[in-house]
Amino acid sequence: MGKAKKAKSNSKASVKAAKKEKQAKKLEQKSKKQIKAEKVAEEEDLLVTLEEFRKKWEDDHKVTEDLIDGPPSRRANASLTPDPVNPHLWLFGGEFFDGTHAFFYNDLYRFSPDKNEWRRYSSPTFPGPRSAHQIVATPAGGGKLWLFGGEFASVNQTSFHHYRDLWCFDLGTHTWERINTKLMPSARSGHRMTVWKQWIVLFGGFHDVGIRTNYLNDLWLFDTLEYKWQQFTVKDTERWPSPRSGFSLLSTPEGIVLHGGYCKIYTTKTKSKGVALDDTFFLKLDSTKADWMKTLKWDKRKKVGTMPNLRSGSTMVNWVNKSMGIGFGGVLDVADEEEGLVSEFYNDLYAYQLTGNGRWMILNLKKKKKPGQAKRKKAQNQEQAPDHSPPKQEPEEMIEDEDLDDEERAEEARLRAEQALRDDLKRAKEPPVPSVPAKADETPVDDNMDDPEKSIPLARYNPMLAVLKNTLYIYGGIFEAGDREYTLQSFYSLALDKLDRYMCLRDDDIHEHEWNEEVESSESDDEENEDQDENDSDGDGASSESGDDEAEAEAEIHEMVVDADIKDEEQAKEELRARAEAFIGVSKGAERSIDEVMSTPLPGESLKKFYDRSREYWAQKAHTTSQHRGKELRRDEELTAFPLLYPHDGLNYKGFSHAEERYNEYKPLLDEIERIQAEAGIEAADVQHRTGPGASGVGQESRHRR
Repeated sequence: MGKAKKAKSNSKASVKAAKKEKQAKKLEQKSKKQIKAEKVAEEEDLLVTLEEFRKKWEDDHKVTEDLIDGPPSRRANASLTPDPVNPHLWLFGGEFFDGTHAFFYNDLYRFSPDKNEWRRYSSPTFPGPRSAHQIVATPAGGGKLWLFGGEFASVNQTSFHHYRDLWCFDLGTHTWERINTKLMPSARSGHRMTVWKQWIVLFGGFHDVGIRTNYLNDLWLFDTLEYKWQQFTVKDTERWPSPRSGFSLLSTPEGIVLHGGYCKIYTTKTKSKGVALDDTFFLKLDSTKADWMKTLKWDKRKKVGTMPNLRSGSTMVNWVNKSMGIGFGGVLDVADEEEGLVSEFYNDLYAYQLTGNGRWMILNLKKKKKPGQAKRKKAQNQEQAPDHSPPKQEPEEMIEDEDLDDEERAEEARLRAEQALRDDLKRAKEPPVPSVPAKADETPVDDNMDDPEKSIPLARYNPMLAVLKNTLYIYGGIFEAGDREYTLQSFYSLALDKLDRYMCLRDDDIHEHEWNEEVESSESDDEENEDQDENDSDGDGASSESGDDEAEAEAEIHEMVVDADIKDEEQAKEELRARAEAFIGVSKGAERSIDEVMSTPLPGESLKKFYDRSREYWAQKAHTTSQHRGKELRRDEELTAFPLLYPHDGLNYKGFSHAEERYNEYKPLLDEIERIQAEAGIEAADVQHRTGPGASGVGQESRHRR
C-alpha cells in the first residue's frame, strides 16, 4: 500500500517536472522568437536611421545647378578664372555700388563659350560674400579652385571686414570645403595669387586698420598636397618688391613674374597720395634643389620693349600657349591745377613676354587689306626717295638707368606720365584743327563699320580678364565720369592669335545706368526766400508816421539792444553749426594723421571711452610735456572721482588731464554735431564708423583705388 502511494507521488512529480520543462522550452522558443523579432526590428530601425542620415546629409550637401539668362548682374572686383580641365570660365563674388549702397556677392557662375551659356551653382556650404579676393585653379583630382581673402562691407559702407580664410571648390562634385591650417597669411584684400607646380604663391595686398590703409609685401607658399602654408620673410640685404596691391603675378616654368601695382604713400602726417607702380621683378624657383625654399630671391628686371603708359587697375593674365602676360585697360590719376584730380582711362591691349629677360609690346588690331591696296602701297613706296638718315633708336631698346634707385625711377616714371596727361589736357582745351576732307572715292573712317578699331571696348579699370587657349575674355570693370561711378557688365572676347576684332558677347550702355545721389536740402535757399519775403513785407507795410514820444523811443532802444543780443546769439549758433559741419567733413576724410584721429573725441563718445581709446597717445603726450614742464601738482580730490578710469600714478593722471581738457574743448562742438545728426536721423555710432576706411565716396577718391 505504501509503495503504491509512493509510485503515484513520483508519477505526479514527473508529470509536473515534464510540464515545467515543456513550459520552459516553450518560453525559451518564445524568447528566441522575441529576440529575433527585436533584432530584426533593431536592424530595420538602424536601416531607417541610416537612410534618414543619408537623406539629411544629401540635403545638407545638395548642390543646385541653374541655367540663367545671360551673364551675372553688374559687379566689380570679382574673379574670373579659367577651368584647368574643361573649356569653362568660373566667376565668383564681386561688389556693386549704386551711389549710396554697396552690395557684395558670393554666388558662383560657370560660362561655357561653346554654348554661350551661364550656369549658377549653389550649395549649403560656401564662402561668405566678398570682393577683391583671389582664386587660382589646379588640375589635380579633376580640377579645383582655391580661394583666399577678400573684403566685405555693410550696405552703407559703415563697417568693413577682411577675410583670411582658404576655401577649395571641387570642380567634379561642385562642393566647397574650408581648409583650416594653424599657420596662414593675415587678413587682406587686393593681393595676388598664382600656381607654380603644386604650390600656390601669394604676395602682397592691403588691410584697412581703421585709420590708414596698410600695404603688404609678404610672400607665402601653400602646398596643395600637404595643405601647409609657409612664409618667406624679407631680408634687409635683399632687393624685394615694395608693399603694393592690384599688381600682376604670373607663373612661368622657371619662376614667378611680378609687375606694377598700386599703393598710397604719406607725404606728411596728414596727406597721402596714390602711386601707380611700373617695376618688374622675377622670383626664380627650382624645386630640384633640396634647400630651394631657403634661397628664394627677387631679381629686378630691366624695362625692355614698348611699355604701356603708367597706370593702375590693370592686372595681366597668363596666355600659356605663347608664354605671355596679357593686360587691358587701367587708369591714371593726375592732379591738374585747373581741373583738380583728373583721371585718364585706357582701353589699349598690351603684352609682356615672360621668357628670357622679358619684353614689352603693344598689341594692335589688324585691319583687313582692301583689294589692290598692296599694289598701290608698293607703288607709293617706289616713288618715295630712299631715306639715308641714321636709324632712330627703337623704343624697345631703351634700358633704365642703373644709377637710379627704385623710388627715383618710380617718381621719374610718374612725372613723365603726369606731364603727358597734362599735355593732353592742354591740347583738349585748344580749338580743334579742321580735318582734311576725304576724297569722293574714299570711304570716311568714321563711317567704316568694318574697321576693327570700332570694336574696341570702352575704356575702364579693374576689368576681369581670363584666357582660354588663344581667346581673351574681358568682363566688366569700372568707368568714372565726374562724380559718377559706372560698374560695367559688358562681356567681350578677342582671338589673340588673330587680333582681328573684339566680339561683343554682351553690350552695356552706360547711359542706362542708374546712379543714386543723396539730395541735400539747401537751408541757405530757404533763408534767402524768407529774407526776400520779409523785405517785401517791409516795403509794403512801412510806416511814415513819426513821433516824439520818449516812451516809444526808449522802447525802440530796448528792442534794438534785445535784437542785437539775439543776433549775437544767433550768429554764435550759426558759427558753431558751421564749425560742426566743417568738423563732420574733416572727420570723414582719409587724410587725417594718426595723432589727429587719436586726439579728437567723436560725437556720442563719453570721456571714459575717449580716454580708453587714446590712452597710449595721452600717456606719451604727458611724458613729453613732463620733460619740459617739470613735476606738476596732482588733484587728489579729482583722482577719486574716476577710481576705475586709470591707475593712480602721476603720468597716467597727466595723460587723463590732457584728454579731459581736449574733451571739454570739443564738447560744445560735439553737442552741436549730435543735434545735426538727430535732425538728419543719423546715429552717432554710424558717424564713428564713417571715419574709418571707405568713408570717402565717389567725387573724392574711389574706394577701388587701393
